[in-house]
Amino acid sequence: MSAQDRLTDGLYGLGWSTVKKLPEPAAVRLGQTIADLAWKQRGKGVQRLESNYARVVPGASPERLAELSRAGMRSYLRYWMESFRLPAWSKERIRDGFDVKGLHHLTEGLAAGKGVVLALPHLANWDLAGAWVTTQLGIPFTTVAERLKPETLYDRFVAYREGLGMEVLPHSGGTAFGTLARRLRDGGLVCLVADRDLSASGVEVDFFGDTARMPAGPALLAQQTGALLLPATLWYDDSPMTRGRIHPPVEVPESGTRAERTSLMTQALADVFATGIADHPQDWHMLQRLWLADLDPAKGTT
Repeated sequence: MSAQDRLTDGLYGLGWSTVKKLPEPAAVRLGQTIADLAWKQRGKGVQRLESNYARVVPGASPERLAELSRAGMRSYLRYWMESFRLPAWSKERIRDGFDVKGLHHLTEGLAAGKGVVLALPHLANWDLAGAWVTTQLGIPFTTVAERLKPETLYDRFVAYREGLGMEVLPHSGGTAFGTLARRLRDGGLVCLVADRDLSASGVEVDFFGDTARMPAGPALLAQQTGALLLPATLWYDDSPMTRGRIHPPVEVPESGTRAERTSLMTQALADVFATGIADHPQDWHMLQRLWLADLDPAKGTT
């Protein structure tokens, strides 16, 4: 392991071991302080966040974009401070930390016994929403995590999310899709963060007026298993609570090839995501390149 990898792993370990012990007001202040320092330094992540917001809020002045990026960094660090503390939260704190509209789409879908795919973008705190589902509703679910480097950091994330009651599968390795399909055929719940895919299998969608790629997985799983595909969006307000909305299902088109149906369904997801992001742009934690026009054509990555 390189020195940089050891430092990265150590910092995350420090967060989970130390931040969770802080009183909540102290953790909030610490997160805001770190966010403001990072914002003032205007590193690559902050610049990319601001560039992405320029697409989400067309015509925004430089001053408005600066305000948004500062608020965005505070939202991003709020996510981390909450996530570091989540393993120490009581069931009551988790219950009181999340409120969701449209829950009937999820509960009725699961009651039908065909399984549900819940797809959402990088908005607010999806880990808290997941912990609420497993603790308040008592519904286990399966998700996928990107393999991070160093491997020890990936292991930390898996242990963290499994500690919240989630089954976590590695994104790589080729077996995740089959396991997800089996969970859905058994009437289970699958939750996927689905607003960014730079792989060759990503589906091109129109997103805020330009082309981006999003993962085909949610649409393919719904087609292959008969599961319900539900988009969800999240946001923060001025309270300690995360808000959410589960939107009506994305239907499988009655005609067309599998690729055509997948394209239409993924575009429908992108449209719902765009609405949620436009309503709460500061809570969209996208500090990486997303649109194809922003990617390095030689590398195909950030």
